[in-house]
Amino acid sequence: MPSLIWLQGATDNGCTISFLNADQPDIAQILQKFDVHVVFHPTINPTSGPEALKAMEPYARGDESLDVLVVEGAVQHGPDGTGAFCLIGERPLKELVLELADKAAYTVALGTCACFGGVAAAEPNPTDATGLQFHHDQEGGLLGADYRSRAGLPVINVPGCPAHPDWLSKTLGAVLLGMGDLIELDQYHRPKMFYQTVSHWGCPRNEFFEYGFGASTFGQQGCLYRYLGCKGPDTHADCNQRLWNRQSSKQRVGSPCLGCTEPNFPDASAGWFFQTRSALPVPEGANRVFHVLGKGFDTLACPAWIKEVARG
Repeated sequence: MPSLIWLQGATDNGCTISFLNADQPDIAQILQKFDVHVVFHPTINPTSGPEALKAMEPYARGDESLDVLVVEGAVQHGPDGTGAFCLIGERPLKELVLELADKAAYTVALGTCACFGGVAAAEPNPTDATGLQFHHDQEGGLLGADYRSRAGLPVINVPGCPAHPDWLSKTLGAVLLGMGDLIELDQYHRPKMFYQTVSHWGCPRNEFFEYGFGASTFGQQGCLYRYLGCKGPDTHADCNQRLWNRQSSKQRVGSPCLGCTEPNFPDASAGWFFQTRSALPVPEGANRVFHVLGKGFDTLACPAWIKEVARG
């Protein structure tokens, strides 16, 4: 029976809530399918207090084999390196993470805060929060760039604010089946099966984007990138292909993508969320000159119906 310990640090529990909303399969089916022994989870634990905490001790000592460690939320070093800003029982979270990560076959950082620091590590970062193996886009974090789990893998990062339940359930499925080494990771240790494409792919507003017609206020037809700050073209996630609740996404309900799967989310600079862009982005790997020329011809070739819809 594979064992799983799930810890929560500086988090709003959004990823837990997202995972509890999983379907096809749902959380009960996942746990039953893989016969998972959930040693500890702060939200759904059947026990509490000292009894719940005591269950983790054999795994921290190495007396029992820990298969999967999931950490949700950033790890806080403060104040003054003590980690006392975030305690589990009477122990700093960071101490427990260090002990368990050393014993775990696989370590999974769930949500952008656990992966990169996220909201908890945004400037001025008064609690000295960080991710497990990254601090924003720099390797390091709590465990250090050289960390490898018992199975020989770095921390598997599953970012998002919150992460889509599929991203975690399928990652857990792979590691629980002993196929974690087949998970191909990108430069930020994100599984490519979910993060290789960008949120822009599958967006129903793509035609407005291609022909340069942007919505200037919320509720209008048109692309949300130029005037309303959508980060879909730069955000690695399959939200518009996988969809949330099998039916929707931010762009589909008129909200710009906020880039929540990226290492530097949220950038606290003024106007970041809904900033106006002077130019459309150049896609990764594209020739800038040819791309700009092509976009100019796209605007000239824009079908009349797109202009009519965009202008209301």
